[in-house]
Amino acid sequence: MVRVDLNCDIGESFGRYTLANQEEILGHVTSANIACGFHAGDPSVMRETVKIAIKNNVKIGAHPGLPDLVGFGRREMAITPQEAYDMVVYQIGALQAFLTIEGVKMQHVKPHGALYNMAAKDAKIAEAIAQAVYDVSQDLILFGLASSELTKAGEKIGLQTAHEVFADRTYQEDGSLTSRKQSNALITSQEEAANQVIRMVTDGKVRTVQGTDVTLRADSICIHGDGEHAVDFAKYIKRELQSKGIEVQAFK
Repeated sequence: MVRVDLNCDIGESFGRYTLANQEEILGHVTSANIACGFHAGDPSVMRETVKIAIKNNVKIGAHPGLPDLVGFGRREMAITPQEAYDMVVYQIGALQAFLTIEGVKMQHVKPHGALYNMAAKDAKIAEAIAQAVYDVSQDLILFGLASSELTKAGEKIGLQTAHEVFADRTYQEDGSLTSRKQSNALITSQEEAANQVIRMVTDGKVRTVQGTDVTLRADSICIHGDGEHAVDFAKYIKRELQSKGIEVQAFK
């Protein structure tokens, strides 16, 4: 049977600013990537999100990003590999404290936004992130863009590594995601997103904006929790996957 994980970037509210209906969306995914306070989130939001994820039997992962609240972690910064290492260790530690209180284990680590995309292309940043995860715990799973420098670094160091694909993003010929600066970066149609996901999961291919196919591995599908219709997307894609006989479960 074909199986796939459905993950969501979540816990990205901050102070008085609220993003996403966490209670509802966490009822439809199998893994949660919880923001750790650098690009979004705060201690209270982290605690609340952990509790909601546990209530819904959703596996929990750290979602470390660049220290850029204003830019939501989606603007590149000139950081060294050592800085990337330190940022990731620090943010994993912050979330781990809340998980320790609740008596649950962290499943995975998935970098956010610009840090994620930088690690997908920059081997040294990727290696630093993989090393950070490995040094904290060799049992953690590293989530990275399918067939990227980050997944290569994770596999090389010996981490269990999940190749991630995106339901609501378009792809370039090199396998990277289309920049959010481009008008065609996002997929807003549920039907189009579901068709893209099903093909990636069953055929291991995605059609690029250039009209060519790229081969990739789909272990986990990302739904962005800050999307305008995130809950509807999650419901629809999960239903469509199951209708094709694809089992939706946390990555193992």
